[in-house]
Amino acid sequence: MFDGTAAARTGRLLSHMLAVLVAAGLLVLAGPAAPPAEAAATACSGRLVKTSRFATGELRVYKNRQYACALALAARPGARRAMAVSIQPRGGRAAVDAGAFTRQAGPVTVHALNRCVRASATIAGRGASTGWILC
Repeated sequence: MFDGTAAARTGRLLSHMLAVLVAAGLLVLAGPAAPPAEAAATACSGRLVKTSRFATGELRVYKNRQYACALALAARPGARRAMAVSIQPRGGRAAVDAGAFTRQAGPVTVHALNRCVRASATIAGRGASTGWILC
């Protein structure tokens, strides 16, 4: 025997399943919500002159005519973790960005017309540095 409450439960179950399938289809069509890591690199102007990869991310250094810029990109964006990036011109003070970030630390920029710079980055305790470059 078939009663009305069973039909109502079956109808609700089918409508919930349809809603889940539609939502999943829309997510597949829309793609990921987070922009790719390459989009973050546009924060620095100039050309990419140095990339140093390490276990938890990478350090990128850019240079235009007068300025040098650095940023640290996480290999796996997501949860907040300790990140820091610094860049220092020879004979000058370092520019530093440090804190708990999800995707990147920086960009930090220094005046570097005819000057060597050194940069370093750490993400979750792992890091890299360049030594003196652009001399």
